[in-house]
Amino acid sequence: MGFGEGAVPPSKPMSIFEVEEFRQYAHRMVDFIANYYRDIAEYPVRSQVQPGYLKPQIPKAAPEDPESLDDVLADVQSKIIPGVTHWQSPSFFAYYPSNASTAAYLGEMLSGGFNIVGFSWISSPAATELENVVLDWLGKLLRLPEEFLSSGGGGGVIQGTASEAVCVAMLAARKRSVAKLMAEGASETEAFGRLTAYVSDQTHVCVQKAAQIAGVAANLRVLPTDSSTNFTLSPAALRKAVAEDAANGFEPFFLCGTVGTTSSSAVDSVSELGDIALEHGMWFHVDAAYAGNACICPEFRHNLDGIEKADSYCMNPHKWLLTNFDCSTLWLKDPRLLVAAMSTSPEYLRNKATDEKLVVDYKDWQLPLGRRFRSLKLWFIMRLYGASGLRNYIRKHILIAKHLESLVQTSDRFEMVAPRNFSLICFRLKPLENDTDNGKTVNATLLEAINSRGDCFLTHTVLDGVFTLRMAVGSTRTELQHVNEAWTVINTEADRLIEQYFRRLAT
Repeated sequence: MGFGEGAVPPSKPMSIFEVEEFRQYAHRMVDFIANYYRDIAEYPVRSQVQPGYLKPQIPKAAPEDPESLDDVLADVQSKIIPGVTHWQSPSFFAYYPSNASTAAYLGEMLSGGFNIVGFSWISSPAATELENVVLDWLGKLLRLPEEFLSSGGGGGVIQGTASEAVCVAMLAARKRSVAKLMAEGASETEAFGRLTAYVSDQTHVCVQKAAQIAGVAANLRVLPTDSSTNFTLSPAALRKAVAEDAANGFEPFFLCGTVGTTSSSAVDSVSELGDIALEHGMWFHVDAAYAGNACICPEFRHNLDGIEKADSYCMNPHKWLLTNFDCSTLWLKDPRLLVAAMSTSPEYLRNKATDEKLVVDYKDWQLPLGRRFRSLKLWFIMRLYGASGLRNYIRKHILIAKHLESLVQTSDRFEMVAPRNFSLICFRLKPLENDTDNGKTVNATLLEAINSRGDCFLTHTVLDGVFTLRMAVGSTRTELQHVNEAWTVINTEADRLIEQYFRRLAT
């Protein structure tokens, strides 16, 4: 990778900020990044370094005198890139994707250039008002009910991650339920002890972390799932658990449903879970961090049927909507409940617009005070690609995933472990003769052999006790050829593993 073309940089040390010098260096950095993308296929997708690799290569103290950009970029090339797992590689199929695009990077550059700290409207009005607008735009693409939009009394906010989104939603739910119990005569301590929350064993672990932060982890009910319901949360099991808790004096206060679970992209029945939440006065949060993006396509919108029964809804454009990390969108029916839980008003932040309740101050919708101008990159991708471009992007990945599904289904050695939902394939190498652990060891060995090659990167999960390989199609530049190449690698390593296995059996 080259360091970028352009004029020879000045020999003097870099200034703190001089406009023409910044222009020159910025051009060189763009060239460096563009060359990285050009050459990304040359790197192993999963970093092959060992823990602690970097510290011996870096001086023990910061330099006393300025160094050149050439020296810094040389170190990026030789020391940092070997330790990078290349999430933007077209052969990255691990976890869920982390998207990027030219439009998003341009928006990110502008956000960094403005470098505002938009905690309140007065701190930068455009940041607040653009976020309000683009969250309504995106909500309309998702066909969210009017009450989730600012025009209907609700509203959206950009969080850093879905973990932050569910945390603030749970804190708002806790505030509401504790106030209710205290109004009925309970002490605050007693009220906290009675709160119960409900998730499935497929719900993202971020809800457990939120419960720890909210002080209700002891009463987090994790309900089991299995293959009989395709790993979705059973409404019958939920209803039974909630009824038992209510009968025992607990206060069911929070339920999280998922559209597109991490392990298998299972889709909970939003409508049925919503009915139970409404019956018991629970806050209903829907986590659609990955699969919610697909719901901008009419043919996948049915996965959100019943969303009108939810209190909050979250999805991550940084996963699958061409927006670089971080950008997690959260909508609420009644933002006042969140503001009541999160608001602080020190004298040094007071201003006329806030005091007269004329504006939204997003500092009261999130955990931190400060916040970046993240709405710019959403605005850029929605304008520069249009709704049709975003929908076609999602559809392309799902078509590629269907192709991969057919490869697994027509193979005599591999099998699907869960149905394909959206663009995630869950499969495994069938257990071999005399297998003693239902294929766990052979599939774990196969996975490490695949990832150690560096040609592609997959991850795993365990579904109903079955060690399962996960292959998520969704990286920005992934095409059909990259899936076919990965499938060749998978089969090559499977051939080698099977041959070694039977050779050992024969001896």
